[in-house]
Parts: sequence; structure tokens; C-alpha cells
Amino acid sequence: MRFNYDVIVIGAGHAGCEAAAAAARLGSSTLLITHDLNKIAQMSCNPAVGGIAKGQIVREIDALGGQMGIVTDRTAIQFRMLNRSKGPAMWSPRAQSDRNRFSALWRHVLENTPNLSLWQDSVIQFIINDNRVGGVVTSLGVTFTARAVVLTAGTFLDGLMHIGRTQIPGGRISEAASYGLSDQLRNLGFTVDRMKTGTPVRIDGRSVHWELTERQDGDDDFHRFSFLPSVHRELSQRPCHIIYTNESVHEILRRGLPDSPLYNGQIKSIGPRYCPSIETKIVTFADKNEHQLFLEPEGEDTQEYYLNGFSSSLPIDIQIEALQAIPALRDVQIYRPGYAIEYDFFDPTQLRHSLETKIVSGLFFAGQVNGTTGYEEAAGQGLVAGINAALKVQGREPFTLSRDQAYIGVLIDDLVTKGVDEPYRMFTSRAEYRILLRQDDADMRLTPLGYEIGLASRERYDRMLLKRQWRDDFIDFCRTAKVRAGDINLFLEQVGSSSLSEGTRIFDLLLRPQLTVGLLKHHLPRLLSFINRIPHDLCDEVVEAAQILIKYQGYIDRERLIADKIARLESIRIRGRFNYDSITAISTEARQKLCRVDPETIAQASRIPGVSPNDINVLLLLCGR
Repeated sequence: MRFNYDVIVIGAGHAGCEAAAAAARLGSSTLLITHDLNKIAQMSCNPAVGGIAKGQIVREIDALGGQMGIVTDRTAIQFRMLNRSKGPAMWSPRAQSDRNRFSALWRHVLENTPNLSLWQDSVIQFIINDNRVGGVVTSLGVTFTARAVVLTAGTFLDGLMHIGRTQIPGGRISEAASYGLSDQLRNLGFTVDRMKTGTPVRIDGRSVHWELTERQDGDDDFHRFSFLPSVHRELSQRPCHIIYTNESVHEILRRGLPDSPLYNGQIKSIGPRYCPSIETKIVTFADKNEHQLFLEPEGEDTQEYYLNGFSSSLPIDIQIEALQAIPALRDVQIYRPGYAIEYDFFDPTQLRHSLETKIVSGLFFAGQVNGTTGYEEAAGQGLVAGINAALKVQGREPFTLSRDQAYIGVLIDDLVTKGVDEPYRMFTSRAEYRILLRQDDADMRLTPLGYEIGLASRERYDRMLLKRQWRDDFIDFCRTAKVRAGDINLFLEQVGSSSLSEGTRIFDLLLRPQLTVGLLKHHLPRLLSFINRIPHDLCDEVVEAAQILIKYQGYIDRERLIADKIARLESIRIRGRFNYDSITAISTEARQKLCRVDPETIAQASRIPGVSPNDINVLLLLCGR
């Protein structure tokens, strides 16, 4: 067993797995330390990956050369593309996964990654000298040295679970909390605070009256998370089911509020506003007489179901009684109740965009310790932290992503610039350039960057180039291929589109909202012939990507123009140039915020809450702009 590594990663959740795999694949000797090697990449809450904006993050992780998309596709038991009724900027992939196979496959990936070692233990202390990290000490008394350490402890730092008035120390049900690290970092000057999250009851599917539920099947098309052609869904696909609460359920829940940790003062930390507990829903939305719930299977062949929408920390008897008031669950049996958990996190404005801490050199934070919630947000941070830990050791420049390059860039910039006052969850609305950050073109945006740093493989890079060439060729074909009015007018009338008085190009037809490549190819032999020349394993992706560019090019160009203007402010670097306390021409609040965040650029300074446009103008004048 070695005791000296380049990089140490603490925690094997979604952030830790991506961080460890990335650092090792970039050539750094890496050690991943976790409480339990049988719980690697555990899906602590719902057995799903992706969703609104989260799915885009997973596509970005895959495009850069990360592993989450591959593992998800191979363990998926349902896949859906959400928001298809809206524009492509809003399309978001989501998959249900087999929880046990997801964890087992991640362990297989890690155990077969060169340069990566695993160690089952708990870290109780960092080795820090002269504000530089030097390794860790574990509860078994083992000292491991390293030049970079990535902390991804999730909900385990001083974790405390709540079920009614019962309190249980732990980072996850039946798993011990981690102690010591928060106190050490607090003593070093880090700001430490508490957050809260929760999880729902798990239900025995044999006790559900399925005939009283609404069945929800997944999609059966080419979409998946990974851009690699060799990755596909291997497991049998299963449906989810929809049920609803009712007034009887709400009355039972209200009766339990005096014993709810959220309302009796037992929990004082802030929970996720966008994923509220069922007791919060009935209080906040008191006028609603029902709430939608989803029964989601936990695996390909298990009877265990996750009740999405019913997170709760109410007493067990109240949870069961409320569930039994739902007709489909009148005879419900459960595997375990829902619970809430409080845990420590660190103010993320103490980080640089590389996710290295400003206080301790070589120490990186990723995941829920930065105040985020969600597997995908954690994995995206873990990938960036792992990359930068390896680059730090190798003496290379940090790897960062801008807001117009990736949702991961938006996520990290929001964290380090604005901080958090509640668990941060990614939404498409947080990205001002979301038409540039679509799920379909994550490989075009990011695979060249992943390949340049050495993480994305040559196979992945070459496939991206081939896809881009065919996409561009397809668009060029549509721009030049002519259609005679007599050959298409009957079809246009059938689909409610105005007829042609003269010939036109396929490109112009595709600008019509009623028309798609899928419809036109059956009526235009030349179009079908071109499509048949595209390599089979690329065809659907190429056609979708080309069609989106044709239909939305005006919006894309306009957004790119705006992004390029903002990029000029990103090029004006100000870190270390000013003593903000001495600049009396800017507001007191702005001086305080600028001192705390210490922005890298003028553009980042402009995004700090409390820094006004007038304050930015003052800084620009001081920069000679």
C-alpha cells in the first residue's frame, strides 16, 4: 500500500467518483477514500439522473470525458427527454437507473482506472502547512500525503438525521457521520454553516394498487446521455406511475406539523426551496387540494419504489397514515420512512473558479459541501475539481468554464460569485445563454476542451469531428437542394402549411414551424437519399443537430453576439489590482462584497449581488477603460 499520492479525494459520492476518475486519467497518482466501498456513487435520494438543466450537465460531463453519462446509460431502466413541447434550449434528458447496478458499475470503473487506488476509512484531519495542503490523517491512524486534496463529503460532515422528534447522527440512513474536518477548517478561517435536505419514504410495490395509478412509460428513440456509440441501454425498461394526494392526506399531515422538525424549531437550517418536503407543500400551497407524486422503480427487478414528491421528516406513524389515505396506497407497506438531514457546508465564495480554496493552496471542494443539491451538480463540480487537482500537481494552468460554454460554468460562477443562502439547484433559467448550451451540442462545445487537456479520448474527439462535418454538410445540402412547388404542395396542404407559388429550397421549408426533417424526408426522395448516406450510428444525432441550427440560427447568432460582448469584460482581469476598501467612489456594500469575493474579472464583479453598474463603471475607469 502506497502512502504518498499526487491527489487524494475524500468521499465516493457523485462528486468524488468524477474527481478521482478525472485526476487519475490525467496521469496523477490518485487515492479515493470513502467510508464504505460498497456504497460508491450511492443514489442517496431518487434513483434518477438528469432532469431540467441537470440533464444538460450530464451531457457536458460526458462531452468532457467524464463517466456519469456512460454509467447512467448502461444502468438505465427508463429514459425520457423532458420539455419536448418547448424549444430545444429547454430539452432535458432524464433517466431512471437501477440503484444497485449504478453503484456497482461505478465501482468497476474506478477499480479498473489506471493510477487510481481505493481506501475504506474516514478522514479526520487535513495536513496543512503554511496554508498549503499536504495530505490527510484517517480514523485508522494512517497518514497519506498528497500535493492536492479534493473534499467531496456530501451530507456527512457533522450529519444529523431527523424523523419526527427523533434525531440520529449520520450522513445517510444507517451510515456514520464524519467529524473533525469542519472544526479544523473553521479554525483556519473558513466560513462554515448548516443546510438541510430530505428524502421520501421507500415503498414495497407489492402493496400498491397499480390499477389506481397512471402509467408513465419512457421514450424509445436514439436519445441517451453518452455521445459514445458503444454505450447503450442494457437493462429492461420499466414504467413509472403517477398518483395524487388529496384533502384527507393533507389533513393528516397538518395534524403532524407540531412534531415536524421543520416547524417545531428542531431544524434551524435552510432546505431546498425547489424540492420542498410534503409538509412544506401543504403549508406554502395551502389552497391546493392535491399534489402530484411519482412512484419510481429503484431497479430492474426490485419491488422497492421511491415516492418522488413526498419528502418528509414527519413521525413515521403520520407518514404511513397519510400514505394510506391515497387510494392506490391504502394497503401500503414501506421499506423505510422519509427523513431530513442537516449537514455542514462551506461558503463557496471562498473558492476560485477552479474550485481550489482561496485560504489553503491545493485544497479543492466539490459537491454538497459547496451548498449545492443534486447528483448532477455534484458530479459536474467533481469533474472540474478533479481535473484542476491534477493540473495543479502537474504545474499546468487551471481549467475553467465560462457561462457561455457550459451549464457547469454557470453553476460554478454562481457559487463562487454569489454564494448560496439555500441549497443550489440548477435550472435553465439560471443560464442567460441557454440557447447556446443545448443538450444536443454539448460535444461540439466541450469535447475539444476535454481532448486538449487529455481527458476526452481520441475516439470521442474524432467522432465529434465526424458528426460536425456531416451536420454542416447536411445544412449545406438543405441550402442548395431545390423543391418544385408541384412536388410538395399537396403535402403542405395536408399539414396545414401554406402552398408554394414557385420552387424553394429545403432549408426554407424547414424554417416553417409545421415542418421537420422527419416529415419531409418521406416526400422528398433527394432528402431521404442524403440522409441514408450519413453513418447509421450518427444519423439521428446529425439530423437533430442540423435541424435545430436551421430553425433557430437567428436566436443562436443573437445570443452569441451578446455573449461575445460580455466576454470583453471577462478579459479585463482585476484580481490583485485594487484595495477595494480604499475606493471611496464605490458604495460601502460593493466594497465589502468585492473584498469578500475578490473577483477575477470585471465581468465576474458585475455579477456580484450588491455591486451596481455605477460601481463597475468606477472600476472600468480605474482600469483605464
